[in-house]
Amino acid sequence: MSHTIGVVGAGTMGRGIVADLVLHGIHAVLVDLEEEVLDEARKEIQQIIRFSRMLKKNSLPIQQQPILDSIRFTTCLEDVRDCEFIIENVTENWAVKQAVYHQLDQICPPNVCFAVNTSCIPITKVAAATKRPDQVIGIHFMNPVFLKPTVEAIRGYYTSEETIAEARRFLALLGKEAILVEDYPGFVSNRISHLFMNEAVFVVMDQIARPEEVDRIFRECFGHPMGPLETADLIGLDTVLDSLGVLYDSYQDPKYRAAPLLRKMVDAGLLGRKTGKGFYSYAGEER
Repeated sequence: MSHTIGVVGAGTMGRGIVADLVLHGIHAVLVDLEEEVLDEARKEIQQIIRFSRMLKKNSLPIQQQPILDSIRFTTCLEDVRDCEFIIENVTENWAVKQAVYHQLDQICPPNVCFAVNTSCIPITKVAAATKRPDQVIGIHFMNPVFLKPTVEAIRGYYTSEETIAEARRFLALLGKEAILVEDYPGFVSNRISHLFMNEAVFVVMDQIARPEEVDRIFRECFGHPMGPLETADLIGLDTVLDSLGVLYDSYQDPKYRAAPLLRKMVDAGLLGRKTGKGFYSYAGEER
């Protein structure tokens, strides 16, 4: 049986999810507002497909073009009308997300479930923007998507058992399992990890250590695959800043205040890997 999944938002996570879908033989419709973003997404998905053979020893030989042919790149949200499942990855801005879900609710058949790939915005809040709150679930993919066997899944107040089962069936197609948690802003992973990354920025700002030294401590002393600042660069410093804003607004707790250095870097356009420079320089790397 052929499956077609709609992916809304062609940023870092949208690209990674689509690459993982097509590597598993699943057709995808990738939507974004700008053709330029979609062109960049096509190039990055090609890179992910190219490297997947080297990074996954059990993967099958890949021919890039036939796989890319199974992706529809479009600026028209209505093109997800015939998709069986929707994954939304737009920016961590409530006004933007709310508008997208109002449209999706009108476009998609009533049996289609919506998966919210958000860092911090509550799933219950998103679900309330639709007429199908029981069919909305959080699925927080981790980067790089095709290498991660597990996701954080979030049950909103109205999320039904049927929707949870449907999400698990979808994830099984990708060889992934879900750890199901309850719905509070930031959930488990980002409620903790964004404090971790933000405090690392404070350490650099206070000149206690350089980024290289901070990350080396967590890689070599704690065995983390990546340090907190390398992780922030990978996610995107703008996304980290937006997520901290959501956490601060949600909990009204000063521990979530963003480091001034983080704000300064975002204002300067130093967003990490996506722009070629953040806490580290990625000049010469293909993005």
